Amino acid sequence: LLFQTAGQSGEQELESLVLKLSVLKDFLSSIEKKALKALQEMSSTTLAIPPQPLSRKAKSIPVQTFEVKLDITLGDLTKIGKSQKYTLSVDVEGGKLVVLKKQKDSQEDWNTFTHDKIRQLIKSQRVQNKLGIVFEK
Repeated sequence: LLFQTAGQSGEQELESLVLKLSVLKDFLSSIEKKALKALQEMSSTTLAIPPQPLSRKAKSIPVQTFEVKLDITLGDLTKIGKSQKYTLSVDVEGGKLVVLKKQKDSQEDWNTFTHDKIRQLIKSQRVQNKLGIVFEK
C-alpha cells in the first residue's frame, strides 16, 4: 500500500500516507455499513423462516408471528393508552422474542429479548386478549 518514489520529500510522503489512510478509512466504513445492512436483512428474513428439524424424529416448533398493539401505559394493564402496531415473533426453540416495528420508508426497528431476560408473563383478567410481559431491568 505504501510506495516511495525517488526524490519525494518527507512532507510529500506524509501527505501521500495521510491520503491513503483517509481512502482506506472511507473504504472500511463503507464495508462496515454494508455488513450491518446485510446482517439486519438476514435477521429480519430469519424471523419469517421456521427452523429446520434436526432429525426426522425431532419435532421442531416453528417461529410464531403475531400482529400486536403495544400499549404505551405498560405500568397498569387495566388502562388502555395509545397503541401502535407491532409484529411479535416468538422462537421457542431459539429462546427469543422479537418485537418489530415497521417505520417510514420501509425501515424496521426491532428489539430482541432472550428467554433469560423475560421475568414474567401476566394475562389480564379484565381484557381477554391482553398480555403483559415483564423484562429484566
